[in-house]
Amino acid sequence: MTVRTCAAVAAILASAGCGASPSAEKPGSDSPVKVHAASLKEGFGTFERLVEAAQKEGALTVVGLPRDWVNYGEIIDTFADKYGIEVKQLEPGASSRRALDTAARLKPDVFDLTLEEAVGAAGAFAPYKVQGWLDLPDHVKDPAGGWYAAYGGYMSIGYDPGAVPAPASFADLAKPGYKVALDGDPLRSMAAFSGVMAASLQGDSPQPQTGVALFAKLKQAGRFTAPAAANTVVTWDHVNAARAARDSAAWKVTIPRDAPLGGYHVQAISKAAPHPAAARLWQEFLFSDEGQNLFQKGYARPARGEAMLMRGTLDTEQAAKLPKSPGPPVLLTIPQTDAGKSYVKKEWAKSVG
Repeated sequence: MTVRTCAAVAAILASAGCGASPSAEKPGSDSPVKVHAASLKEGFGTFERLVEAAQKEGALTVVGLPRDWVNYGEIIDTFADKYGIEVKQLEPGASSRRALDTAARLKPDVFDLTLEEAVGAAGAFAPYKVQGWLDLPDHVKDPAGGWYAAYGGYMSIGYDPGAVPAPASFADLAKPGYKVALDGDPLRSMAAFSGVMAASLQGDSPQPQTGVALFAKLKQAGRFTAPAAANTVVTWDHVNAARAARDSAAWKVTIPRDAPLGGYHVQAISKAAPHPAAARLWQEFLFSDEGQNLFQKGYARPARGEAMLMRGTLDTEQAAKLPKSPGPPVLLTIPQTDAGKSYVKKEWAKSVG
């Protein structure tokens, strides 16, 4: 059954519990530092001791973090400057699958992954519960602390308002005038695959054949094209919103009310992290109010956003700039995702090419 979250508030993707504040623990612990511990209190006692341990390691290795994706460029630079830790950025364009497949060779400390990839690789992660743990929605975190959502978004339609009218639904894209692109190949790109699945939603239930049929119809009409030639692009709302922010007259973004497909990216620490204290400090930073607001500055929807809004720590000015939410998102279950991938793999090449 498709997972539904509580009603979205303002620009927040899904509501989260209102738990303990992520402020630093009170200092005073004299116990030995345990860099592989599953929480700040257990391993370091105070936030200051975590920072000291991470600074002694001096570096953090990340993989698959494009600097123009959800504001990661500013996030990485802020972390490095704030704590004096070098961030080694490897294969920024790597997908979640590739990040996991190359982990033995590249030796990253941390991962940013799609939820389904994280679930399948849970054994590769070191449990660690950040201080903002209770603020995170239960349905997008591993109870043991292996992985947990940092940010999310909705699948959206970006369009040139000078070329086409605002589409009210994915079905509208079949009308004359729309030259449509996906964000990649749905056989290889999760963003493109999610676009097909968003176009397939019937209520809460995905019908992959509907999505494939829409893009097959566009292909036959000569209106399924590459992003550079398109006046309409189906991708995550933070991608379309960032483009619209650069030129609001030439690009708009909408999330169809009848297809509120959502998705999360989760964070995890590698069991084999070469810099385990720096990895834990990175997670604390990403899930701090500062880190979550930096994700939102990249037009992503912070996972702790609901709790931050209630405490007055959310950047509400930036939140107001996010595309209007159509309501609670539909989150595909792992079985639904697997079934969709099987169908697309079987039918895409012969129906769309």
